[in-house]
Amino acid sequence: MSELIISDLTGSASEFPPLENMTGLSRLMLRNCNISGKIPSYLAKMPQLQILDLSFNRLEGPIPNLDVLKKLELLYLTSNKLTGPIEDWIRSRNSKPADLSYNNFNESSVPTTCTENLNLFRSYNATKKSELGKCLSSNPCSKNWDSVHINCGGESVTIGDTTYEADENSAGAAKFFYWKESWGASNTGYFWGTNYAEASNYYKATNVSAIKGDDADLYTTARLSALSLTYYGRCLANGNYTVTLHFAEIVIRDNRSFRSLGKRMFDIYIQGERKLRDFDIRSLAGEVDKALIRKFNAVVEDGILEVRFLYAGKGTTAVPRRGSYGPLISAISFESNSKPSANHKKIVHIIAGAVTASLILIFAILFVSWRRSRNRISKEAELRGLDLLTGVFTIRQIKAATDNFDAANKIGEGGFGSVYKGTLLDGKVIAVKQLSSKSKQGNREFVNEIGMISGLQHPNLVKLYGCCAEGNQLLLVYEYLENNNLARALFGPEEHRLNIDWPTRQKICIGIAKGLAFLHEESSLKIVHRDIKATNVLLDKKLNPKISDFGLAKLDDEDNTHISTRVAGTIGYMAPEYALWGYLTYKADVYSFGVVALEIAAGKSIMTYRPNEKFVCLLDWVRNHNP
Repeated sequence: MSELIISDLTGSASEFPPLENMTGLSRLMLRNCNISGKIPSYLAKMPQLQILDLSFNRLEGPIPNLDVLKKLELLYLTSNKLTGPIEDWIRSRNSKPADLSYNNFNESSVPTTCTENLNLFRSYNATKKSELGKCLSSNPCSKNWDSVHINCGGESVTIGDTTYEADENSAGAAKFFYWKESWGASNTGYFWGTNYAEASNYYKATNVSAIKGDDADLYTTARLSALSLTYYGRCLANGNYTVTLHFAEIVIRDNRSFRSLGKRMFDIYIQGERKLRDFDIRSLAGEVDKALIRKFNAVVEDGILEVRFLYAGKGTTAVPRRGSYGPLISAISFESNSKPSANHKKIVHIIAGAVTASLILIFAILFVSWRRSRNRISKEAELRGLDLLTGVFTIRQIKAATDNFDAANKIGEGGFGSVYKGTLLDGKVIAVKQLSSKSKQGNREFVNEIGMISGLQHPNLVKLYGCCAEGNQLLLVYEYLENNNLARALFGPEEHRLNIDWPTRQKICIGIAKGLAFLHEESSLKIVHRDIKATNVLLDKKLNPKISDFGLAKLDDEDNTHISTRVAGTIGYMAPEYALWGYLTYKADVYSFGVVALEIAAGKSIMTYRPNEKFVCLLDWVRNHNP
């Protein structure tokens, strides 16, 4: 047996079932089965296990070490009574989702940095009720909010005088949304029977027909969850609130097709109290694509207001399509019922006076900031003024391709910012480099260099598809290369290293040399790269090398024997005459190529070679071993 799924059992509590002989299981779900006791350690002896869901039980004690389960993609332990520390092996799972929300882990072991694929929402006994997660301590409340409006799963829309904030995150199987000061969300659940690689497509729904009315824009999208979805307001002023929930069934149809066969049912909790059981949007609205609004009263005592939508195992799970069951919500509003008192008005007048007295200082600061940011503001105009031989992308296209720069799509950190993997609507896979705001390179210089290399075409140079400049964003879109970079393949983490034979190593050296020869001699523009190193050599699926990262590249003046310039590059790869005196010629790239070739032959990094914990330069090591 490879799959065992049991859920929603009633009756008295029971111990964990004896499954130690079922070592071939790849998927195990024992959800809401009233299981008590500890999680058995024998689960670590199921090497094929890919999905483990033990959520909504009464499990206690620490989590056993399951680090040996290298195929484990999804781990759900939400809503139990687990205690003890959150071990390093769980925190280091990176892109593999794990949900530990609603448990009693040691507060001291909870990381202070939020990770989107590690859901630690209410995972520990906080000293304060208002603590939803340790990572929120880095985003303290700047004020007390008296209203929150969210367009679930959609972009920002304005209805009358009310603006509903955007909620466009792609979500996922175990995610903690935390980017807004006044609100966030926690999502738990994987749609069983769906393709895990495409799972992110199931957490947002788009209306397939038009809903009419003044507030129709609220129902063009919706947020979906396979199991549990919690929206929370934080930094709220204490008092009485009205919670307004907007629903419309925009997935299941109401016709004679198979899309009409589904039935969606879930429970609704506000401040931990169940308000509605077996809530069925289509049944209560009378039809699909019809707005349904429910209002509730709630009391905020610690600045927090929680609304939880919970799939309780009822309804359909596979029709009209996989991933169409579970909670669905279109929009949420939290509105304070309190009105400002006379004392409050006096305080407002006092604050207004203080603000007025501070305006001169503020204007002075703004003036200085304006002067410092003039060059930054002109970046978009500069880029659009170039005659680029590539395409121009919109920020909307790139956000859609990268799932709004989801951390799960981050594949590297370049010299000028983060690099993300993305997929365009036509299916083309791309790599997107996001220029960091901390980059010290001049805007005009950087933009001119992008224009300079946009027309370069060679099998051993990475292809630039295009760029994007909107507001203060500068993004470069490159071809995606499956095997990342040479440094990771040779001496990266053990799980990322590649077994590269000698003929392939020779091919890589020759490919890099051909790319440099093109830059130095064959291209119409003679270019010195200035930063040839193993991390700037990318590898495609056949391990063909491609030179990348032209952020430091310089045009060569053929009339001069060398260029005197500010030194830039990476220590260890720079030619001595360039590092010491700033004399730049093609020889600087040739020297750097020699260092990379040495790394390829030795399988050692020039930056990390430390025998006996004493630093020894790789060049010296080679010289000493080859008298």
